[in-house]
Amino acid sequence: MKATDFLNTEEIRKFSEKNNARAAWVLIFNWTFIALIFAVAARWTNPFTLFAALILLGGRQLSLAVITHECGHGSMFTKWNWNKFAGQWLSAAFVFSDAKAYRINHTRHHRCGGTDKDPDLQNYVSYAVTRKSFRRKILRDITGRTGFKLLFFSVKKFWKDSAVSWITAHTLMWGVLYLSGHGWLYLLWPGAWMTSYMLIIRLRNAAEHAAVPNLFDPDPRLHTRTTLPFWWEKIIIAPNHVNYHIEHHILPSVPCYRLKEFHKYLKANGTLDNAEMCNGYWTVIKKLILADPSEKGKPEVVT
Repeated sequence: MKATDFLNTEEIRKFSEKNNARAAWVLIFNWTFIALIFAVAARWTNPFTLFAALILLGGRQLSLAVITHECGHGSMFTKWNWNKFAGQWLSAAFVFSDAKAYRINHTRHHRCGGTDKDPDLQNYVSYAVTRKSFRRKILRDITGRTGFKLLFFSVKKFWKDSAVSWITAHTLMWGVLYLSGHGWLYLLWPGAWMTSYMLIIRLRNAAEHAAVPNLFDPDPRLHTRTTLPFWWEKIIIAPNHVNYHIEHHILPSVPCYRLKEFHKYLKANGTLDNAEMCNGYWTVIKKLILADPSEKGKPEVVT
């Protein structure tokens, strides 16, 4: 389906308008948040603050991945080169990703959404699953097994194109922490990436497309879900308005900083009346688990 099935030309232009100041604020806010997490862990170093840092940094890593996503759509800044630079050097490099490869794959995801040609289908086609299966997935994430698998894949596939940006980004992060007298705190970053970030991106992926009304319908209101998060979920699982996913699939050119406004507009004009929306991620998780443990569902896909 096309955006013009839902919106007229003026509406598309209005909500797709980019604003460099707002885009810069998204970057400044997220990196300031990351710096604050490290600062608190350095000032009050104890098991509680370190554990909290691992969780919060996982959420901030998702925020950087969302920036990579936005820049891949060219929807953050008005100039493509600015999107290209921010997408790789200020975000993707810090989460062991490659902005160009992501953009190519993600374009296919939008073009083939609601069909069996969706390249991301393996991330959510197996849901709903049994409680036992869901626990196994979570255990793989928090113990680093998923992270090791993804890191191996990323190095194998992206190292040639992304090595310089990866090394530069992580050396810079370590260097800043080292100069502040707390170089060891850098270990929290890969530690969060290997554990909490893996769980967070699993929940985010599943919340967007798993256990929806009809995964193989071209209408994004049926194969996609919007989640209305609680305030703390915005910090960890839904940074940069990534929760407004139906809205994003209706019009991918809407910048993340306009998605909330776009959601309100679609809600008011009735476009979302029968759309799949959930209040909070716990509601989503309950949809991901089979209500009847005796049900087998689809074969588990290890992702």
